[in-house]
Amino acid sequence: MEICTVTLATVEDVVPLFNAYRQFNGQPSDLEQAIQFLMERLQKDESIIFLAYIEEQPVGFVQLYPVFSSVAMKKAFILNDLFVAEHARKRGVAQRLMEQCYSYCVQKDARYITLETASDNVRAQKLYDKLGMKIDHEVFHYIKYW
Repeated sequence: MEICTVTLATVEDVVPLFNAYRQFNGQPSDLEQAIQFLMERLQKDESIIFLAYIEEQPVGFVQLYPVFSSVAMKKAFILNDLFVAEHARKRGVAQRLMEQCYSYCVQKDARYITLETASDNVRAQKLYDKLGMKIDHEVFHYIKYW
């Protein structure tokens, strides 16, 4: 397995996985919009995407968005998207992608990495627990949708 950072030159490799991730989350397929969205994030340096390859085929990706901790005066990251193609699951892809994120955050001297997952996504929760992530019971997260 190889983990690579997605660039403008390789963004098309991640598009089918990103589209499948969106469909998994109840959104309609839209490859044109997917590539446009990802290209814009990369062009504006608004995200970092790691892509896993097995035998030169893209099988999973993770996307981090930078934020900042004013209290710590450091960068932090939101792990917003993590997806592994169904045929590649249970092969350690998600774990390797998460470990790549951790390494990247340490390299960038980040204060923290955070993510959210559905309360019924037990498989993902087990991975996050295994990799040392903790549920933060000290704060409430509020959200407003438009």
